[in-house]
Amino acid sequence: MKRECLDKRFDKLIGLGAMAGCAMAYSSVGSAADAVAEVPRAIAANSEDSSNTSAAIPPTSIISGRLLLTQGVSNVEGAAGGGLAPWAVISGYSTEKQVGGNVHDTYIKTQDFSLNTYGVSIGISDRVELSLAKQTFDTRALGTALGLGSGFKLNQDIVGLKVRLLGDAVLDQDTWLPQIAAGVQYKHNEQGNVVAAVGAKSDSGTDFYLSATKLLLAQSVLVSGTVRMTKANQFGLLGFGGDKNNRYQPEFEGSVAYLLSRHVAIGAEYRTKPNNLTFAAEQNAYDAFVAWTINKYVSLTAAYVQLGDIATLKNQHGFYISAQVGF
Repeated sequence: MKRECLDKRFDKLIGLGAMAGCAMAYSSVGSAADAVAEVPRAIAANSEDSSNTSAAIPPTSIISGRLLLTQGVSNVEGAAGGGLAPWAVISGYSTEKQVGGNVHDTYIKTQDFSLNTYGVSIGISDRVELSLAKQTFDTRALGTALGLGSGFKLNQDIVGLKVRLLGDAVLDQDTWLPQIAAGVQYKHNEQGNVVAAVGAKSDSGTDFYLSATKLLLAQSVLVSGTVRMTKANQFGLLGFGGDKNNRYQPEFEGSVAYLLSRHVAIGAEYRTKPNNLTFAAEQNAYDAFVAWTINKYVSLTAAYVQLGDIATLKNQHGFYISAQVGF
């Protein structure tokens, strides 16, 4: 198949970036530095013959062009990132002109409650992400004490859109500019009468966020920060807004991860939350996680998570497990 000169050179650079990134991201610091040094020589070698611009080259795959772990995992609201916070990366392993995606199932259990989240996400050309997620919050035995009945469940649907604005977390290793993305999440709580009874102003709300993610390949470190404008109480599980506040507030969500190998990462996250309800004071959340990417199709994540007080019950903490399948 014939391609234009510019397309061919671009494809070469993408391939070189991926090869160098693979060598850097998942090796020791010393060998990563050697890989960085090889990039200029590799580019020069591939640029020597500029006259053969019309040569036929094989078509590239339409899926799975990125490096392991560079899509993160699916967070509790369905977006690509960490378990608690979205990152600027796009779901799946798609690159330019490719499609990627995932399905996930996540379970969190504290002393008194449990939360199950499952959903699907699609990444298009490493530029646009679409996601759908369903959350089920189980009050378990304490539903009776809360006046809801034993095992009462709160359900929430989340529709998400994320767009990469600029930067490339993998290829932009010669600049401090991070990958930056903007996202929006529409949330609807199916138990409107219950969230109204605890003081929420609405059973639906929309979050807006801006994320910046930097992958330092030579150091095997990822750093990400997100600012979210939200009215959500407990991620929206207790509705939106309240008697104390019904305005959008900026909240911070941060993640740090260290790549132990090309398949395993460890890290921690911190997420601030608004405190809108007199009935149920709300604290910030944090976790410590380990993520294992078996291959580009299957990954598992386990974490210790601290969620603070939930619906008058103090110091809710426990474990988080998540499975993700995709391409």
